[in-house]
Amino acid sequence: MRIVSLQLGDAMYAIDVASVIEILRPLPITPVPRAAREVAGLINVRGQIIAAIDLRMRLGHPCVAPPMNVLVRVRAGIASLLVDRIGDVFEVDDSLLSRPPPTLPASARGLVTGSISLPDRLVLVLDADRATSLVDDGALS
Repeated sequence: MRIVSLQLGDAMYAIDVASVIEILRPLPITPVPRAAREVAGLINVRGQIIAAIDLRMRLGHPCVAPPMNVLVRVRAGIASLLVDRIGDVFEVDDSLLSRPPPTLPASARGLVTGSISLPDRLVLVLDADRATSLVDDGALS
């Protein structure tokens, strides 16, 4: 499995590189009135209007830097995941993927599909569809 690492606060997450379309520097965000708090707003990418989901807020991490945009293709279309930093793309043997730790906060349990133990840290692997779906909050489908 090929994944790209994402930094949120002091935690490291990763997402399957196959779902990533493009990575963009911070863009102007237009707020959406009455949207779920995780919806930062809308961004305009070459004329295409895309919902920006703030993963930092969704997963309970402080915003420590202007957000980078990770454009991902999901069942509902295209969305932007806002993260603090983008890391490396690396190949991970599927045998290294473990179950998510039982100590995950409730906000992350449905979004994390597994974990990878590296020598210096734990990487939580996110599901792009779940990370962008706010059906429970009634904001996006």
